[in-house]
Order: sequence, then C-alpha cells, then structure tokens
Amino acid sequence: MALRAVLGLGGALGRRSCCSKPPLPPDFVEALRAVVGDPNVSTAPAVREQHGHDESMHACAPPDAVVWPQAVGQVQELAALCYSRHVPMVPFGTGTGLEGGVNAVQGGVCFDLSRMDAITELSVEDFSVAVEPGVTRKALNSHLRGTGLWFPVDPGADASLCGMAATGASGTNAVRYGTMRPNVLNLRVVLPDGRLLHTAGPGRQARKRAAGYDLTSLFVGSEGTLGFLTQATLRLHPLPEATAVTIATFPSVRAAVACTVQVLQAAVPVARIEFLDEVMADACGRFSKMELPVAATLLLELHGSRHGLAEQQRQTEEIVRLNDGSRVAWAEEPEERGRLWAMRHSAWYAALALRPGCQGYSTDVCVPISRLPDVVVETKQDLQDSGLTGPMVGHVGDGNFHCLLIFDTQDPAETQRVHAFTHRLGRRALAAGGTCTGEHGVGLGKRALLLEELGQEGLDTMRSIKAALDPHNLMNPGKVL
Repeated sequence: MALRAVLGLGGALGRRSCCSKPPLPPDFVEALRAVVGDPNVSTAPAVREQHGHDESMHACAPPDAVVWPQAVGQVQELAALCYSRHVPMVPFGTGTGLEGGVNAVQGGVCFDLSRMDAITELSVEDFSVAVEPGVTRKALNSHLRGTGLWFPVDPGADASLCGMAATGASGTNAVRYGTMRPNVLNLRVVLPDGRLLHTAGPGRQARKRAAGYDLTSLFVGSEGTLGFLTQATLRLHPLPEATAVTIATFPSVRAAVACTVQVLQAAVPVARIEFLDEVMADACGRFSKMELPVAATLLLELHGSRHGLAEQQRQTEEIVRLNDGSRVAWAEEPEERGRLWAMRHSAWYAALALRPGCQGYSTDVCVPISRLPDVVVETKQDLQDSGLTGPMVGHVGDGNFHCLLIFDTQDPAETQRVHAFTHRLGRRALAAGGTCTGEHGVGLGKRALLLEELGQEGLDTMRSIKAALDPHNLMNPGKVL
C-alpha cells in the first residue's frame, strides 16, 4: 500500500501537478465577474495551480476558478451563486496548512479571502479585537504594538488568523495561553447558501457565555467544511512584564519528557516548553549556525513579573537538575530570545536539509501528559527500528509532538515503511487515550483515523451537522468526513 492510502489521497503523492478538469460554463464565470469585478476573477492555469495546494505533500488539486472578494457582502453573493449552481467552494487564506485543506479535490471555485484584511473593534479595556481573513498573526501583533496587548497563539507560520480558527491551530504558546478554540469569542460566518451567521450573536464579545449551543466552537476546527469564516473576534492577552528563555539538554528522551511532566505538575506557569530529540537538535543547530549539544533538548520560556520570574527560574532549574539535565543559562534580552525561537521555528527546514532532494511529512499526534514519556520513547524506538529519518519535535507541554519524516518519494520500500510507521503512530496515540491530530487538522490525510478516534456514532453526528448546514456537500468537499 502506498503512503497516499494512509494520507487519504487518490492521486500521486509528492510532485504537484495541475490536473485537468472541464472548465466552468462561461456564463457562470461572467456571473462571478459581475459580483467582484474582472480583476478579481481568474481562470489562469498558474493561478489555479497556486491555489490548489498548501504546504503539505498532497498532490495539487486546482480549482476551476479563483475569486478575490473584498467585502463580506461579496462573499455572500458569490456563495449564493455557487450554491444555486451546485458548484463546490473552497476557502483559501495563506495556504500554510499541512493536511491538504485547500486542495480543490472536486474542482469548483476557490475563495481567496486575503484581500479582506480589516482589523476592527479593538477594545483595550475588553481585551478583544475583530479581524478579517486577510489578517495574519504577525500583522495583528504589529497593529497591537504600543497597547500592552498581544495575541499569543503561534503555530510558527505567519498564518491567517481566520485560517488558524478554521483548523483549530495552536503552537508553542498553547501550554500557557490555550489553542485557538478558547481564544475565539465570536465568528462571522457566511453559510454555504450565502446567509450570514454570527456564532455568538452580532457584536457580542463576552468572555464567557452559557446561551444555547456553542456555535463558535462548532466552527473552530471545521476546516472550511461548514462555511466561510469572514471575521473572528479574538481574545487578547497582556504582554508579560518579564520573559526568560533557556535551553536544557538531557541524557535521554525519557529524561527530557519526564522533566516536562514534572514542570507542569509543579505548577510552574511555563509559557512554552518545546522538545527536540538529539537528531532534531543537531539539525537545528547546524541549520541555524548555533552550537547545540547533540542530545535530547528542551526549550523553556517563562512569563511573569520580574519578582515572580526569579522564583519560576529557581523551580525550573531544580527540576532540570533532578532529571540529570544540563546547567541552564537564561536569555532575557529580546534579541537573544528571538534567536533561540527562530532556531526552533526553522525545524522543518532543518529537517529537510538532512536529506537534500527528499520531501517531508509531519505527523501530529497528541496524548495525555501522563502517557507522554512512554509514547515518545516507544515512537523513538519505532523510528530507529524502521530505519527512517524522522527527527522529533513537539509542544510537549500539551502532549503534542511531531515526527518530521524525510524520505525519498521515488523509493517504494521507504515509502511503505513511512506508511507503516504513521499507521502505528496514529494507533499508538489513540490507544493511549490521545488524538490523531493535535493542531494540523484532519484535511485529506486523517479521515480514516477520525473514524477510529470518534467511533461510528461520533462520525455520524458530524455528518448530520454537515448535512444540515451544507445539504449539497459544496463546502470544501472531500475534507474531514
């Protein structure tokens, strides 16, 4: 069985190719142009191919046309038009996803929402702001400079914030500040037939609510299968008074992961705690031109007041020492801290550099913290026994880790080993009470594992929700379910 089977692919894996489909009727394309104007519609092959893939290895599946709406009313008109003609619709933000979420596997119209980039309703007193799909994480934090607030969810890529909501993204800061789900207060959604929904009610931004079904959480993580997220009202956080980062190395993977668990058990309010195995640490060090020991490594970041930070550092140093970790030195200056995190965020490219000419696939399991040491050690042994290049990295404060599998897609035997490994890893996470995806989403690749994770009743319930909101299966068809 080829790797595309476990990834849920119907076509070739690896090389992106623009498959040919019958074009949309000319009158339909003209109708699109009537809504948004001729410059905001394209059927050019190069543009379609650009919008037919994300950063994953899933083969390109281009839409039949790309549109660039610039206002929510245009999204409504375009959606109603597609709905009336039974044309599939695929939302597109920045294309930084990792599970083929933007691939137009049934053709149709791609809605590129990047030109809707308004930042509105900023309330410093209420710690909230509203953003449209074209606003990225870095753009928002730049806009917030000088307010004393920030948006901390950081998946690494400078992704669209509405796209991050759509995939239920998280990242390095989730252990302290949570994933996208608790940080989204309201969503403005264009439903498949063009109707407009405010999931918490128009203009509402309460920090908590118990009024009816939680529609906001329903759409967070829906991966574009239920509607277009055209605005997200986000929870902001105060910038910490003081920040400190350190790197600690350990004699084994188990010791590093055990240290993570103990830091959390000791209630140290750690903001980030990232794990790199010895292969990843060596790759990141060489790629970023930093001298790192070739050993299991933790990067820890603490946030707090200047007085409180000193006590947190003392606690952390003691726990590291008890797990035979290295002596730690703290980086507190922004430039030095930035350099350390730039090294961590380059992990994907550092892994690819281990085997030039090969391609990569990132796993994304998440398990309960108590099971993390055993699952990581078992996975590490499985990688070695399989003879695969798969440096490990993860947001271990949440129990979430990734194996960055670097392999030759032209080698059937190696591809088979990757398939077998990913299958075992997903099953291992589920057996430990975890999930097949902690932050990347299901997309095209994890649909089979979703059935194992939720069971038939869970999957049938999701299908019922999908059918109620999208009875013709036009919103991002072929994904998740």
